[in-house]
Amino acid sequence: MTSFTAFDMTTSKPDLRGLAGLVAVDRRSAHPLRRQIYDSFRHRIIRQELRAGELVPSSRLLARELRVSRLPVLNAYAQLLAEGYFESRVGSGTSVASSLPSSLRAAPKASRNQTFVQGKRPVSERAQSLPPYERGDWAENLGPFQVGQPDLHSFPMDLWSKLIARYSRQMRVKGLQYGDPMGLPELREAIAGYLRTARGVRAEAGQIMIVSGSQQALDLTSRVLLDRGSPVWMEEPGYWLVRQALQAIGARIVPVPVDAEGLNVGSGQKLSRKARAVFVAPSHQYPLGVTMSATRRLQLLEWAQRVGAWIVEDDYDSEYRYESKPVASLQGMDRYDRVIYIGTFSKVMFPSLRLGYLVLPPDLVERFAAVRRAMDLCPSHIPQAVMFEFMREGHFARHLRRMRPIYAERRRTLVTALEREFGQKAEIMGDAAGMHLALLLKTPGNDQAIAARAAMQALWLSPLSASYANPGRRCGFVLGFGNSRANQIGAALRQLKSLCFKQ
Repeated sequence: MTSFTAFDMTTSKPDLRGLAGLVAVDRRSAHPLRRQIYDSFRHRIIRQELRAGELVPSSRLLARELRVSRLPVLNAYAQLLAEGYFESRVGSGTSVASSLPSSLRAAPKASRNQTFVQGKRPVSERAQSLPPYERGDWAENLGPFQVGQPDLHSFPMDLWSKLIARYSRQMRVKGLQYGDPMGLPELREAIAGYLRTARGVRAEAGQIMIVSGSQQALDLTSRVLLDRGSPVWMEEPGYWLVRQALQAIGARIVPVPVDAEGLNVGSGQKLSRKARAVFVAPSHQYPLGVTMSATRRLQLLEWAQRVGAWIVEDDYDSEYRYESKPVASLQGMDRYDRVIYIGTFSKVMFPSLRLGYLVLPPDLVERFAAVRRAMDLCPSHIPQAVMFEFMREGHFARHLRRMRPIYAERRRTLVTALEREFGQKAEIMGDAAGMHLALLLKTPGNDQAIAARAAMQALWLSPLSASYANPGRRCGFVLGFGNSRANQIGAALRQLKSLCFKQ
């Protein structure tokens, strides 16, 4: 175990002759160094062993004293800043926040009869397979480049509130009972009609299951289709929450390269010819933003039919395209019923709605319903009922039409600013659709270290390399623009440029 034993917090520069045992790290611990450093500071702030306004050592000094790389220190400091434990001012360094909310200061009190268990407590392999949950993962106000965040200020909140109030006044006893594991029939019918028209999906209401967003859809699909050790193709780079869902079920993940045409089907067949399933986002891939070509789509469908594999299509960001007409879904091209289609309202409505849907091959409906019932019985009734009214009265279609030019303008602003600030030093990918694009730096670098330094300056970034499973990662960033403002973008990109090319 290594400790940063002391420094004097009352001077402008750290002094190693003061407090003992402020920060300790244990390289044998199952917890990452970042988490250990974070926990050490948070514990002492909550117990008021570190006072408001007191300076903490620079990330460089602390890393040197602990004999660790600077990256875990930067990441720990960034999280403490995001959660309000630290504050940072240019020229003044980093200090304990001067005004901590009382909820952060309140130390949990042990009950008189509480028993403390020493050592590691046993949990399942499924739980152990997942990375630790980091507090602050879902922090608010993460700046102009937050990924997956729609423009919440443009959502018709007053209208939505009126629909909730109206439904609440009219609700009958039936709405208080348990529902169908497949979801509200009226909403499923409305979704089927929308998908047939907008996405070319071949679906009847009986094939649609309502879920609490795309993540539950991924988890449920993994439970139904996969066994422990089942080989599964996953896009490389790919969406980290898909990887976690597959890890949790114990699948054998086969990372398949993504290029300008999308998932490379030929490479996938060389890596694992008879995979049980493939998880793919053909409309606007995360993180690179590419759209799968028609040739690759046909290759994928033919491969799945030939080997009996399932295709799980996450139709991510399909609602917004800027340079071409919408591309038809894989499910609509499928003649063999090999595709399970996933959609969500989180990006087009608002994330806390927690409503998404699956379109299932007819012969899988009963198994999905059985597994769903065992998980959580059925989806919540009231959000489904209000969403149905929102669609039935035409508000959903109007909201989509209103948001398309707003996102198109933000995308133009971001691309123009990127070209001006980065020029030939970076490549822009995936800006033809959706609410994010990828910025790929042409010079080698450590994007996770850059993101950690940026967070110290209150600029929150999603490093591209975090989406890779294998080494040889590209250096860059995933930049969301759904919730950004034009007057934020220029200054934020100049800040990013300075961090990327700092000598």
